[in-house]
Amino acid sequence: MKDLRTLEVWFVTGSQDLYGEETLKQVAVHSQAIAAYLNEREQMPVNVIWKPTVKSPEEIFAVCQDANIAKNCIGIVAWMHTFSPAKMWIGGLKILQKPLLHFHTQFNRDIPWNDIDMDFMNLNQSAHGDREFGFIMSRMRLNRKVVVGHWQDEETLSKVDTWIRAAAGWHDWQGAKFVRFGDNMRYVAVTDGDKVEAEMRFGYSVNTYGIGDLVKVINEISDAQVDALVQEYADSYTLMPSLLKGGEQHASLRDAAKIELGMQTFLEAGNYKGYTDTFEDLHGMKQLPGIASQRLMAKGYGFGGEGDWKTAALVRAMKVMGSGLKGGNSFMEDYTYHFNPDNRLVLGSHMLEICESIADAKPSCEIHPLGIGGKADPVRLVFNSAPGPALNASIVDMGNRFRLLVNEVLAVAPLHNLPKLPVARVLWKPYPNMHTGCAAWIYAGGAHHTGYSQNLTAEHMEDFASMAGIEFTLIGKETSLYQFKNELKWSDVYYQLNKS
Repeated sequence: MKDLRTLEVWFVTGSQDLYGEETLKQVAVHSQAIAAYLNEREQMPVNVIWKPTVKSPEEIFAVCQDANIAKNCIGIVAWMHTFSPAKMWIGGLKILQKPLLHFHTQFNRDIPWNDIDMDFMNLNQSAHGDREFGFIMSRMRLNRKVVVGHWQDEETLSKVDTWIRAAAGWHDWQGAKFVRFGDNMRYVAVTDGDKVEAEMRFGYSVNTYGIGDLVKVINEISDAQVDALVQEYADSYTLMPSLLKGGEQHASLRDAAKIELGMQTFLEAGNYKGYTDTFEDLHGMKQLPGIASQRLMAKGYGFGGEGDWKTAALVRAMKVMGSGLKGGNSFMEDYTYHFNPDNRLVLGSHMLEICESIADAKPSCEIHPLGIGGKADPVRLVFNSAPGPALNASIVDMGNRFRLLVNEVLAVAPLHNLPKLPVARVLWKPYPNMHTGCAAWIYAGGAHHTGYSQNLTAEHMEDFASMAGIEFTLIGKETSLYQFKNELKWSDVYYQLNKS
């Protein structure tokens, strides 16, 4: 998975020349101390790079221009230590193409009651300096995140961390490539969408290759490569007896390994960050990729079933955002319901492709018939998912905009064994409850495919949507269906009035 410490955010402090050299020296010392503190925190996912204090339109423009072209810079954290007249920021903010976090903090935590004088007041002006800065961004209608609090307060800094992880996911999308092996599942609406608009809005491209192009690469995989991967399967998972060497279906395990190796070779050669496939387009392949997709997701690739390229891209972004955090992210589908009035639950799964990063124990490697697609029985990993807080996220194309829909959920352990269910699965309770959560999802046009996360929060996803400039809709513990339906109507009016 992607190492986020190769990335960086720039800590930029605003001031002006009126305060004199001595004050500006103190501003620099303070901002360096804050940047260093942020960078040295164990929880900080990227490198924090201090930049010299900006005091003029020219300096501000230059740092924004430099950030735009810096390959590893994923965003700017801006703080106004003193007063920084906001008209100086217009030129730089107009050209800034990287996400911006406005850190409304101050160097001192407490007011020094016995010693405070006008020199102290002139130096520590964040309380109104940041308001001047905030006005110009609101006047320019700029998307940004505002975090308020002291720079040594962990509750405050967790919000900074969240924004940085969202910025890492957004950065990863810029110039990313996703490949579709075959087309969409026929006649399906929500998994399709405007790929041109997506490239303009999100920065990634989606293109299709025929299955024959993939099959050619699969057929070039050597027996020695297959031998090594089959051994890795045996070392990593509990193989059902028929898949063991000498077993009656061991050849199917080798076929699955060959498919995985061929897909990874294709993805690496094209520098793709994710892919889709569909059971309706498998010409030349022996089985639908099951364990291949599960393991490729675990390595960081995005995946979407039935040609669902939006979900493939979202899963990739979520994996980047969650890199290094406990828990995993996976392609998911709401599959069937448990409508017991005492314990209503959703069973999430898919035909085959659930990422092992969300497994609660060592997966079992199994082979079973798949009553769709008309190919040989596919190999897959079977497991339960760990209980705990989680979320489902879906990006849908509403025609005049993209909507990112999130439902907070609580995953629970299975109530009973599932001896005849031959797929990976997870059970959850949707917030605020089954009736409201599912109805709200349907009113919002949410897809049946999602990105499921054990380690991201709604705040990560909201920050990400803000960076993308798309609608964010949350179904959570406080959701009222009446209010939610009104919010959807208001959003429709807003996006009709703001078509640009």
